[in-house]
Amino acid sequence: MPDSRHFLVEFLRLARQFWCSEHKRTIRGAALLLAALTMLQMVMAVLLNRWSAGLFNALEQHSMTDLLTQVGKLAILFVCGIVLTGSHLFVKRNLMIYWRDWMTEYVFTRWMKDGAHYLISHLPGEHDNPDGRIAEDCRIATESAVGMAHSLFYSILMLVGFTQVLWSLSGVVTLDLGFVRLPVYGHLVWIAIVYAATASWLGWQVSRPLTGATNQRQSAEANFRASLLEARENSQAIALIRGEAYERHQFHELFHKIRLIWNDQTKAWRNILMFTSGYSVFSMAFPILVSSPRYILEKITLGTLMQSAQAFQHMASALSWPVNNAGGIAEWRASVERILNLLKVLDDLDAELAKADHVIEVRRGDRPVLAFRDLSIVKYDGTVVAQNINMEIGQGEHVLITGNIFTGAKLFRAIAGIRPWGSGVIELPARGRLFFMPPRPHLPSGTLRNAICYPSSRRVPSEEEIVQAMRLAGLTNLIDKLDNSDKWVHTLSRQELQRLGMVRLLLNRPQWIFLQEAFDSLEPEEEEQMMRLICAQIPDATLLTISHMPNNAAFHPRSLEL
Repeated sequence: MPDSRHFLVEFLRLARQFWCSEHKRTIRGAALLLAALTMLQMVMAVLLNRWSAGLFNALEQHSMTDLLTQVGKLAILFVCGIVLTGSHLFVKRNLMIYWRDWMTEYVFTRWMKDGAHYLISHLPGEHDNPDGRIAEDCRIATESAVGMAHSLFYSILMLVGFTQVLWSLSGVVTLDLGFVRLPVYGHLVWIAIVYAATASWLGWQVSRPLTGATNQRQSAEANFRASLLEARENSQAIALIRGEAYERHQFHELFHKIRLIWNDQTKAWRNILMFTSGYSVFSMAFPILVSSPRYILEKITLGTLMQSAQAFQHMASALSWPVNNAGGIAEWRASVERILNLLKVLDDLDAELAKADHVIEVRRGDRPVLAFRDLSIVKYDGTVVAQNINMEIGQGEHVLITGNIFTGAKLFRAIAGIRPWGSGVIELPARGRLFFMPPRPHLPSGTLRNAICYPSSRRVPSEEEIVQAMRLAGLTNLIDKLDNSDKWVHTLSRQELQRLGMVRLLLNRPQWIFLQEAFDSLEPEEEEQMMRLICAQIPDATLLTISHMPNNAAFHPRSLEL
C-alpha cells in the first residue's frame, strides 16, 4: 500500500474537485450548516455535564426544590436535543449523497468515455471489477469520509470544551516530594492526555492489520461476484459443454480465498474488540477513581465529582478518536485506494494516448475515402500484428478482410478509435456515419423497442419503420413483443440477436458499414440473404466485411489480406 502521506494527498486532490464543483455553494453551505449543528451538539454536551453536577448536588443535599429545577432543565435539554439530532442527521445524510453522487458520476464518466472501459483492460494495474469500485467503493469512501470527518470535528470541539471544564474542576493539587512541594494545575487534564495517548497508540498498533485484510477482502468479494456474473451471462455455453463442474471448482476456489481473508480479518477484529472492550470497561471506572480522593477528603462535592468524571470521559473519548474509528478508517482507506487505483489507470491511459510516437493517428479527411497510410497495428506489449497497410477505400466500395480474422477485428477497433497502439494514419471519410456490427450486439435490459433503438442518439424510428425492418430481418415472431421488458441478451438466441443487429442497421442506414462476423451463427444461405438485403436496402453504402461465408467474393470485388 502507498504511505499515508501520499494516500492523503491523492485523496485530498480528488476531494478538492468535489468542493470546487459547479454545485459548490450548496455543498459548502451544507458543510457549514453541519459544522454549526456539530458545535451546538458540543454545547449540549457541556450543558448536560453542568446539569449532571446540579442533579447530584441536589441529591446530596436532599433538596426537592433543586431536584424539580433540574427536571425542568432536563425537559428543555431533551426537546432541544431531539430537534438538534434530527436536523443534524438530515444535513449530514444530504452531504453524504451529494458527495457520493458527484464521485460516482465522476468515476463512471471517466470510465465510460471514448472506449476507456475497454482500453484499460490492456493496461497493467489495479483496476479489476470497476463496477464494484463505482457502486460500492464510492459509497463507502464518501459516506465514511463525511461520517469520520464529522466525528473528528466533534471530538476536537469536545476536547477544547471539556479540557477547559476539566481544568477548572481539577483545581490545584500539591505534590509532596519530601524535599519540595510542587503545585500541579489541571492534574486531571494531564492524566487524561497520558491515558488517552497511551490507549490510542496501543489501539492503533492493534488495528493496523485490519486495513490490509479489508482491502484484500473487498477485492476477493468483487472477484467472486464477477465470476458469478460471468457464469450467468454464459450459462448456455456452459450448459452445452457441461462445464458446471469446472465452474463450481472456480467458485469454490474464489470463495476459499474469501474465507482465508475473512479469517485474517476476523483475527484483526478480534484483537481490536478485545482491546476496545477492555478499554471501555476501564474507562468507566478510571475517571471516578482518579477524582474520588478529593471527594473523600471533602475537597469537592458529589456533583463536582460526577461532573469531573464525565468531563474526563469526554476528553479521553475525544483523544481516543483514532482507536474508536480504527475499523472505519481501515474500510474507508481500502475503498478510497480502490477508487484511486482505477483513476490512476485511467490517467495512465490518457498519458499513453498522448504519446504520438506509438499511437495510431485517426483523423477526418477532406474526401469521401477511408484511407490507411503506413498503418501498423501492435499489441500493448509491442508485438506487431500487422504492418505497412496502405489502401484507399472509396464510397460505395465493398471490401473483404481476409487472412487473420483476429487482426481484422483489431483493424476495426483501430478505425473506431479504441485500438490506438501502433503507428501510421487512419483517415476517415469527410462525411458519413460509421456503423460497426460485432458478432454479438449489445441489447440493454428494458423494452425490446428501446433495445433496438439503442443508443438512441439519433431520431427515434416510427412504429412502421421498426416493424418493416423486423420483417425484412426475419423477426416477425418478435413484433408483438416490442413493448415487453426483459433481459434480451439472455432471452434471445444468438441467431435472433444477430438478426436484431440487422434491424438496427436497416433503421440507421449508415454510409460506412463494418461487419465483423455479424451473421456467423446463421446458416450459409441465411447469411447470404442478409448480405443481399444490405446491398438492396443500402446500395450506396461502403462495406468492409470479416466473414467465413464461402461465396463472399460475390459481394466484395476488393479484398484486404492481413
